[in-house]
Amino acid sequence: GYSLLFRIASGEMLGRDQPVILHLLEIPFGEASMKGLVMELEDSAFPLLAGVVPTVDPKVAYKDIDVAIFVGAFPRRKGMDRADLLKKNAGIFKGAGADLNKYAKKTVKVLVVGNPANT
Repeated sequence: GYSLLFRIASGEMLGRDQPVILHLLEIPFGEASMKGLVMELEDSAFPLLAGVVPTVDPKVAYKDIDVAIFVGAFPRRKGMDRADLLKKNAGIFKGAGADLNKYAKKTVKVLVVGNPANT
């Protein structure tokens, strides 16, 4: 997901005339790393980047958003079969979907990219 942020901020994804405010949701373990990412984005001076909202709180991350992109998922571990992986990731994305339903705009567009991605 890291490299995708710079493409969004530069206008490559949503259009060269579309300002964006990036809401970045991270797990608490990664919160300190996210501060460095925010500095990189801000230092890059993307003209379309109207703001960055870094958080570990889904309510803050999803508040009135127009687009949600979920990149990454629980990785397949030794001994896991496809069904195990689907069950684990379904639980993760089910919670995210419930939070989106509560806090995002009702017109939010959602893209999920996770393992197994072809399901």
